Amino acid sequence: MIKKFHVLYVGQIELDNVGLSGTPANERHYSDARLREAFFTARDVAQLMDELGFDALWTAEHHFQREGYEVFPNLIQLGLWLATQTKRLKFGCAFNVLPMWHPIRMAEDYAMADIVTDGRVIMGVGRGYHTREVESFGAPLLDADKNRELFEEQLRLLLTCFNEPSFHFKGKYYEAPPPVDYRGYKLTDITMVPRPKHLPVEIWMPIASGKTIEMMAQYGLKAMVTLNGEKILDDVVRAYQAACLKHGRKKQLGEDVIWGAGVYLANSRDEAIRRLEPAHDERFKWFAPFGFVRYADEEGRTWGTPGAPSRTPLLKDGVAQKAWFCGPPAEVIDGIKSIEAKYPGLENFMIHWAEGLSPKEFKEQLRWFAKDVMPAFK
Repeated sequence: MIKKFHVLYVGQIELDNVGLSGTPANERHYSDARLREAFFTARDVAQLMDELGFDALWTAEHHFQREGYEVFPNLIQLGLWLATQTKRLKFGCAFNVLPMWHPIRMAEDYAMADIVTDGRVIMGVGRGYHTREVESFGAPLLDADKNRELFEEQLRLLLTCFNEPSFHFKGKYYEAPPPVDYRGYKLTDITMVPRPKHLPVEIWMPIASGKTIEMMAQYGLKAMVTLNGEKILDDVVRAYQAACLKHGRKKQLGEDVIWGAGVYLANSRDEAIRRLEPAHDERFKWFAPFGFVRYADEEGRTWGTPGAPSRTPLLKDGVAQKAWFCGPPAEVIDGIKSIEAKYPGLENFMIHWAEGLSPKEFKEQLRWFAKDVMPAFK
């Protein structure tokens, strides 16, 4: 049963001339002043969510995006600041891209935020998907196997920092501590200071490939699935539950999963689609080339695979796939409940902020959602 409501804001500024026929994504180039706007948009949305009774605002780590789609480089720092601007809302990291960090520094930063916010920053990790970002930080991404190998070792070191009072870690990429002399003795172990207040640390990760699901289950990570078509959503939720059971972690179907979808409320479905369509199309203009079209055709084949559609999706495709819910509150409630009914352990629903939608319009949508949709679940 859905009990908690989240929002995903990846950090876009208010984009101009949006839609398929608008400014091409690669031609967007904004000033420093414009790119700074996203931080204060995050504050305003967080304060509104806090007031309306939402549970968590999730943001995304990215770098070098002069195009204005994702401009937050440090999510723990952002969550720490937003916690000072709000009373109870939590702030999720979707996601800290581990290959661009030293895992001990990441662990220390998170521990400090956990302590001073009393648990209001939620840890999340990912492997990255922008070559411009990850490769610029000296980590592999073009070589997917090396990226996965590095990430898994980093994850093990991160968990060691959180869970062990003192440790010696030795892997292919990291040794901590190295066997060096220190104040008259040779180091054999170190202690991370500080360690988080809230243990064990809850860590979330996006569900991607089967290998990723296996890794998540092995290390006890929780799962986020956003904007997936109904068939692919079902496949990955069931695969996650099965992998967790294999590793001795019995879960109800949908337990420890955040399911995210697009939402737009209007007096009719046609009106909602008309109003949302330019923002939806702007989103996929940027994200589709990265492989973020997780829909299936009538035969269950993922879009982009042999024989399945490979075009940029229309909003009507997303509505048909139940990745987007558009229309009056009653219709949106019915649509969300149709997915909820499949997964007895599902407690978390996330609204995906379509990247082309203005902050003013999105805040109006949040108010309407909190007034007429959330009470049907809470």
